Amino acid sequence: MHRAITALLLLVAPLPAVAQGVLRGTVRDTHGVPIQAAIVGVPNTTLYTQTDPQGRYRLTPLPAGDIRVRVAAIGYLPIAASVSVPAADSAIADFTLEPSPLELPPLDVVSTKVARFGDRPATSVVQIPARDIDQRAVNTVDEAVDKAAGIQMLNGQINIRGSTGYVQGLNSRVLLLVDGVPMNQGDRGGINWDLLPVDQIERVDILKGAGSSLYGSAALGGVVNLTTRDVPDGLHVRVRLTAGAYGNPPHAVWRFRDGTGLEGGGDVSGSYGTATFGGRFAAGARHSDGYREQDDGDHWQIAGRARWQAAPRTRVDMSGAWAVDHYDVPLAWCRQGECDDRGQSFQPFKVPTASLGAWTDSRKGYIAVQARTVVSERFAWQARASWFRTNFFDQRPPISEFGVANRFGAEFRAEAHPDSTRTVLVGGEVTFSDVTSDIFENHSQSEFAAYGESDQAVGVVRFNVGARIDFLAVDGGSLSAVVSPRFGVTMPTDHSGGVLRASIGRGFRAPTMAERFVHTFAEGLEVIPNPNLRPETAWSTELGYTTAPLFRMLRLDAALFWTEAREMIEPRLILIEESPNDSIPNLVPKIQLQNVTRARIAGLDAAILAAPIPDRLIATLSYTYLSTRRQVAGDTAAAGPLAFRPRHLVTLSGDYSLGAFGVGADFRYASRVERIELEGFVDSRRVPVRVLDLRAGWKQGPVELRLLAANVLNYMYNLVPQTLAPVRTVTVTAVWSH
Repeated sequence: MHRAITALLLLVAPLPAVAQGVLRGTVRDTHGVPIQAAIVGVPNTTLYTQTDPQGRYRLTPLPAGDIRVRVAAIGYLPIAASVSVPAADSAIADFTLEPSPLELPPLDVVSTKVARFGDRPATSVVQIPARDIDQRAVNTVDEAVDKAAGIQMLNGQINIRGSTGYVQGLNSRVLLLVDGVPMNQGDRGGINWDLLPVDQIERVDILKGAGSSLYGSAALGGVVNLTTRDVPDGLHVRVRLTAGAYGNPPHAVWRFRDGTGLEGGGDVSGSYGTATFGGRFAAGARHSDGYREQDDGDHWQIAGRARWQAAPRTRVDMSGAWAVDHYDVPLAWCRQGECDDRGQSFQPFKVPTASLGAWTDSRKGYIAVQARTVVSERFAWQARASWFRTNFFDQRPPISEFGVANRFGAEFRAEAHPDSTRTVLVGGEVTFSDVTSDIFENHSQSEFAAYGESDQAVGVVRFNVGARIDFLAVDGGSLSAVVSPRFGVTMPTDHSGGVLRASIGRGFRAPTMAERFVHTFAEGLEVIPNPNLRPETAWSTELGYTTAPLFRMLRLDAALFWTEAREMIEPRLILIEESPNDSIPNLVPKIQLQNVTRARIAGLDAAILAAPIPDRLIATLSYTYLSTRRQVAGDTAAAGPLAFRPRHLVTLSGDYSLGAFGVGADFRYASRVERIELEGFVDSRRVPVRVLDLRAGWKQGPVELRLLAANVLNYMYNLVPQTLAPVRTVTVTAVWSH
């Protein structure tokens, strides 16, 4: 490590003046169509950029002379070329890429925080490009994430290889980033998937496995990074309109309204940019009648992004968003006797009479500033500061609850490339969160961290080793420390793209302030605080292999994974003695979150990408097998599978295109979960998930039309207790771009 630090210091030292130049041009396909988001850069250096919607790029500052440039994009064969860059001038280089649907994502930005151009990560990473988001015509990004291999959304909570499970309104064992900035809630630790307009997202990168060695708390099960669209040069306008209808209940006895529920909305964005400045502003709104009783909702949002090339070597980015949601809340479906049940044992589309009038007002927003300076092709530094605020008000007759939370963060990191075989990253991060609430009380939590990582190639084998130490304090109290190391290795197995990978790392998640101090009621039971909660920890290992293209039409990626977790936080039913007098003992059941579980999550995660007709038909089949086991301290009877983890998860997707037209389908299957929390106190009805989505699209010039029929078979199922999942929904989306 001392050699890495020495190399870093030498790179930071004042550098002699070096002649520089600029490289610019376009990237297109074989039909002359511009390729957006193609990566153009110099491998193993700090120098890279991506193309705008017109396929244009500008790479600066480059050392004068002959340089080796690599160009790559998802779905295209990468190319490398030698380009001569004149001193104090610009060179023009246009590139043409050939289609190749089996090519892997060219850039990894989530597994190591340093952009890895062309190198495969040691831990599984899934990328969802803008093309896939657009084709599925979704309204929020979690609807697209739900289609990724090994991922399942449970009522808004993300499970990566079974990492999270489900606890209503509290915590996430997955960290959300927006352009690299942490965005989990400051009080509850959850994720607001509707924080950003889906139209402003360039791609989604998902790290499967512990990421705490770089990202700290909440990255116990993985990391999701949303990259927003950059601001291109020139004037650009984009309008997106949606309209849809919900299917009616399949049985007349379940009907709860006379008409058909509708939904609709619109988003508009405009941007203008030059080589020095650029800015974009977006606004939108949507309304939904919902598919259940008491399910209306309204959403408003604004978002913006600006860039400033402060100097040839320094770029400053600022982004922000604000979203408001006001929606009725169908807390749980109606069981017999709780509403006008019409003689049924339950009414999945209706709510209990006592729950009528429940609603939520949720407001959230952030602002972030980032600066990056490329000192040379071998060294760069980056700094950021952010503020994320959430504000909710829950009306739950006859009571109400509220919470206002802030999350302030700052980070500084430096990356060095001493030579073409080594990359060094060091950094520090500070986070301060506070909450004011009637159910969480008034509290604060501070986190201080330092991390480092080194990536070294030895021949064809690449090693990655790093660690992070986090110091945590609640309400200004004493510090507790958590150390999170990680080690990974990748090795190519052939010259056609086959790669073997292995990694082991430690993840952790600090208890949120909501988990420590929550005092409320759930299912008629009192939930009491537990300020003595300890951080969850887990060791996560993976052994994976990505094949080279097989028969010129198939590519397989498979991984075996194993996680051993300690101090897992789960809701526990406990008996508290409340005696009106000493002679009459009375044991009252209550719920408390406790560190009670030792857990194992193991399994297989596999995906096959097929392109039988490369320029027409592309299909993906993924399968995840989960084997989970829990052990509860002092309770041998509680041993068994973890709650809300299906043993089998299958996703099948296919797309066929012909000219301006395209059709596609997504099928999802999840086996019936073996266990749920609080069984016996909630309705335990549950079935396997079998959902088919169909879609079609047409694009001609600046106009694009999308048709989506989600859950086209109108299959009735639920992912969490007493909450019916979305029924058949038909949506039309129209987009105009300039």
